[in-house]
Amino acid sequence: MAKATKKQALGRGLSALLKDPENDIQSVSDKNADKVIGNVVELDIESIEVNPFQPRSNFNDDTLKELASSIRELGIIQPITVRKLDFNKFQLVSGERRFRASKMVGLETIPAYIRIANDQESLEMALVENIQRQDLDPIEIALSYQRLIDEIQVTQEKLSDRVGKKRSTITNYLRLLKLHPIIQTGMRDGFVSMGHGRALINIDKKKDQINIYEKIVSEGLSVRETERLVQSYKTSKGDGVKSKKSTTSKEVPNFVTKGIDTLKSHLSTKVDITTSSNGKGKIVIPFHSKEEFQRLKKLLTGE
Repeated sequence: MAKATKKQALGRGLSALLKDPENDIQSVSDKNADKVIGNVVELDIESIEVNPFQPRSNFNDDTLKELASSIRELGIIQPITVRKLDFNKFQLVSGERRFRASKMVGLETIPAYIRIANDQESLEMALVENIQRQDLDPIEIALSYQRLIDEIQVTQEKLSDRVGKKRSTITNYLRLLKLHPIIQTGMRDGFVSMGHGRALINIDKKKDQINIYEKIVSEGLSVRETERLVQSYKTSKGDGVKSKKSTTSKEVPNFVTKGIDTLKSHLSTKVDITTSSNGKGKIVIPFHSKEEFQRLKKLLTGE
């Protein structure tokens, strides 16, 4: 307890230092910067603004109230992180739930780590910190990956290193953004899972995606049942691959249904399989860029 009290006292002392215009800190080389950067500082809540780069857009009211109740009883256990904007002005980098809950219970100050970061660094820190969380929905994660690629201008390979995730994992999330917006909303609201979404991605027409999505929700279909439904749809429609000769009412063999799942998982991309009544079939693996072709070639040949 003594240690915590000492730390809180230090935070309050540093807070007073930051309110002195003569000691304003704008870079890591400024006077007293070493006293503030890396230490926990008690900041006035009103001096902190929400991060416009925050990838999280859904905040569950019930869990927020639970957190607020915990903060009321125990205080802030883990400090938030902010970046300095101007004299006595800060912006959240991470910890928005703690920040919102603290305001909810009427706290006037909050413990925070202060960073000196520009807009791009702030965006990257906020996105990466949020991606590492366990309670983001798949679409929030996908949007975070896409923003990092677009605004930080990194490739999927470099992004894989930055966030510590396999490239195939990143690809699978990004593909969810090809779904109809209604389905993306349904995924965010918990009506369907990421597994359902990955199956629906294989339907090119948004109208047909919606038809199957409505069937999933109304009938409570599992991911496996959805995959079979999508495969049945693709077989009957042809999806621009099957010829009139090969289009039959023959049911797709079980070994093909199981095999296509393995191929999709291994290649992390769309795979079409068509079969004919004489037992023959065709595997079609589309690609959309030279980079993707090289990736598929390496996976298939090892070269």
